[in-house]
Formats: sequence, C-alpha cells, structure tokens
Amino acid sequence: MRLGGRVAGAIDVLADIEARRRPVADALKDWGLAHRFAGSGDRAAIGNIVYDALRMRLSHAFIMDDDSAVALAYAVLLRQWGYSPETLAADFADDRFAPPVLTEAHIAAFSSRKLEDAPLHIQGDIPDWVQPSFEANFGDDWLAEAKALATRPTLDLRANTLKASRDKVVKALDRAGAKPARIARNGIRIAAGEGASRLPNITAELSFQKGWFEVQDEGSQIVAELVQPAENHQVLDYCAGGGGKTLAMSAAMNNKGQVHAYDTDRKRLAPIIERLRRAG
Repeated sequence: MRLGGRVAGAIDVLADIEARRRPVADALKDWGLAHRFAGSGDRAAIGNIVYDALRMRLSHAFIMDDDSAVALAYAVLLRQWGYSPETLAADFADDRFAPPVLTEAHIAAFSSRKLEDAPLHIQGDIPDWVQPSFEANFGDDWLAEAKALATRPTLDLRANTLKASRDKVVKALDRAGAKPARIARNGIRIAAGEGASRLPNITAELSFQKGWFEVQDEGSQIVAELVQPAENHQVLDYCAGGGGKTLAMSAAMNNKGQVHAYDTDRKRLAPIIERLRRAG
C-alpha cells in the first residue's frame, strides 16, 4: 500500500473507534481481518497513525480546528511525520485509494493556529479535569510530564537472570538498538520508532525463545524490585495478570522459595504457564 491507502485505512479505524466506542486494538484487528491484502508493514503504519492521533488528540484537534478522524490523521502527518500540505497533495494526486485532499479550512488552521495559544491541558494532551492532579504531583514540571506521556512508548524488556545476564541480552539484541534501562537493574530499553517505522518483532528472536528475556515495562520491574524478594521467601502476587512481576520475583529469588500468583480473571492468568516454562 502507498501512503494514501494507509492514511485512508487509519481514518476508517479512527472513525470506527469514535462511532462504536471500542478498544483501539480491537478496531485495528478487525480492519486487518477485513483487508487481508494489507501487509504487516501497512498494518504497522496504520496502527502508528491511529495511536499517534489518539495520544495527541487534543492538540491535533486544536491545531486543525477540527476533531474529525480525517483531521486527526492529517495532523499526525503534518505535525509528527514531517509532511507538508504540498508534499501530501503531490503524494496523493494519482493515488485512487488516498483520502480526500486537505480542505482549505484545514490548511488555513494548520498554518495559523499556534499551540502556545491553547489552554495548558490541551498543550499537554490531557483532559482538563486531570490537570490539577498533574500540578499537585509534578509541580512546575507537570506540563513537560504530560507531553512526555503523549509520545510513543519505548519497548521495555527484562533480562531473565536465571538464563542470561543483562549484558548478554543487550549484546544479542544489539541490532534492535537495545540499551540498558536507567533504573531497573535488569531492564533493557529499545527506543520507539518514528513515522511509519515499527518496533522490532522481538518475540521472534531466538534469545526470546530460549527464555533470556521477557517483555515488561520498566515500571513493573521496579515494583518487583521494591518487594525485595530473596531466596526462600514466600511471596503473594495478588494481582498477577500475565505473570510479569511473578517471573521477575522468581528470578530474583533464584528459583528458591515460592511465589503464589492470583488474579480475579483466569483468562489474564492463562499466559503465565507458557511464560514460566520458557523462563525456566
């Protein structure tokens, strides 16, 4: 697919999310099932447009003076992906799958409206009712913190020290741009991509199949470390979910002791069995 078709697909997904109030992942999955001709790169690019649009929805809508799916998708290309109205018009000119060209109203709004003129909660891409909590928790840094949350997330991993050291995992994933995390002792971070680029399919790596590492947010890793689990401890993970923190604490205990994993939703616990086998 060319860019025009990808943008049109993203607009369809955004409109579906708005109309049916459904999870983004479900809308993207259904779009892919209904458009099987789209390759993995196409689906990744469409997903990037959709998520970029939703993370910065308030500021995109302000700059475009419109919160429609079309306006949000174009705002991503103009504000985040480095396109101009002229380059988009040229790219879409002979593409029969491209969405309608930018309207004069959209171009005028994009060219004239400045984000610094917007209310602060719009500048930070957070709901207005959340702003007081951000101010209370982050003080003068609240706006920068809010803006940071609107950026693409990194891919965080945790070295499974039962099988490999963090340095060994970082070396194995060097081509993917893996670097040691700043805080978590065994954390590893892969920077987010830009534009249509996508994060590497890390679970296809042989080192993952061998159980050298797990996909886990650094925040969850820090929580597991704060428990300070040690050999022969008995630990209750009362909201275990998929078992990420259970695995982290088990590795910290060097497989000596017991971790009891519970969750109110059995379906959330289901992946833990395979993860435990792989982690050793």
